[in-house]
Amino acid sequence: MSDTTLHHEEGQRERAAATKPWYKRLSLTTWIFIALVLGVLCGLGLQSNPDFADTYIKPIGTVFLNLIKMIVVPLVVFSIMTGIISLQDIKKVGAIGGKTVAFYMITTAFAVVIGLLFANVLHVGGGYTLPASELTYEAKESPSFIDTLVNIFPSNFFQPMADATMLQIIVIALVFGFGIIAAGKKAEPVVHFVEGMNEVCLKVMHGIICFAPFGVFGLIAPVIASNGPDVLLPLLWLILVAYLAMAAHLVVVYSGMVRALGKMSPIAFFRGIAPAFLFAFSSASSVGTLPMNMDCTRKMGASKEMTSFVLPLGATINMDGTAIYQGVCAVFIAQVFGIDLTVQQQLIIVLTTVIASIGTAGVPGSGMIMLAMVLTSVGLPVEGIALVAGVDRILDMMRTALNITGDSACCICIDSMDKRKKQKKSQKAQA
Repeated sequence: MSDTTLHHEEGQRERAAATKPWYKRLSLTTWIFIALVLGVLCGLGLQSNPDFADTYIKPIGTVFLNLIKMIVVPLVVFSIMTGIISLQDIKKVGAIGGKTVAFYMITTAFAVVIGLLFANVLHVGGGYTLPASELTYEAKESPSFIDTLVNIFPSNFFQPMADATMLQIIVIALVFGFGIIAAGKKAEPVVHFVEGMNEVCLKVMHGIICFAPFGVFGLIAPVIASNGPDVLLPLLWLILVAYLAMAAHLVVVYSGMVRALGKMSPIAFFRGIAPAFLFAFSSASSVGTLPMNMDCTRKMGASKEMTSFVLPLGATINMDGTAIYQGVCAVFIAQVFGIDLTVQQQLIIVLTTVIASIGTAGVPGSGMIMLAMVLTSVGLPVEGIALVAGVDRILDMMRTALNITGDSACCICIDSMDKRKKQKKSQKAQA
């Protein structure tokens, strides 16, 4: 095709874009950001009447989240199966899975160290005191490692789907994906069905995502209305320190890994992940953000089979944001109670957090369960969780956004490494 033709087609596209109404020329990211700002302003205006926000605005966000949750289970099942089928080699699935889990555990360790560092240097609990008699928190019982391991494997095919138990759903998809590879040519009708259903799920997902700005508005406004600045002021320093630590993890760890392993500009990466980041921040749901995260990561160049395998796994076991939350909150609670954590105790916090990030995967309220485990491991009072429980939703927003960004960074890095490996093999074969 000639340069003249290319310029002509480009000019036609620009003219077509210029004739669109202004609201159609704005990107989805821009609309989500506008919805986020409007939601905050609306929430501030409704602080005197939070019941109105809960009754009439929150349902908008709830409906959107319900639609997202509806598509997540079939999307995860068929996307993972499609990813495994496309890899066509059980050994290759194991190799990619091993790299993915190692990436997630390493970044989680970095995250909790950064959280501890910021909390200690900035003295996160300084100047905040509360009589111990006012602290009440009943910790949920955390599952043992053996129970977690056993519960990963479902005894029923349909129950995990109904309960959206993500680890069990991933196991089901893996088992059937491997079965399809093993069956060979006889499974070709099943392959066509799985790939067809995956495309259907993607189309449904794209349709739902179009309504993301409305969902973001409906989710954020009630949170601000119920937890206005007056409520947040006593714990503002805790929130600020946690957010600074998470921002540092984004800028230092993810930028470095995306640049070194993913061979991508960090600016391009953060621009590409922006829609998913904003939605995760508003919804505080890693699994709920999964469809949008898959879409953003594919647009950044990651292969379909890689996003189909790495991202659902990350939505379940990757908890970098939660790890920073553990470190900051543990130091905060220790300082409020006048307890100095030793270097050894802080190393125990790092180890416990890394293990717990997988051990509590898929458990509702896993952040609080993990914090109870961390506090117990270093002898801090579990009742201290009551200090942060009131602002947990605000902290959860940023830690969820960080979690899904970590999933996407891992996917970009693993995909780039895999492509370079294929290229080297191809060059050796040609030599």
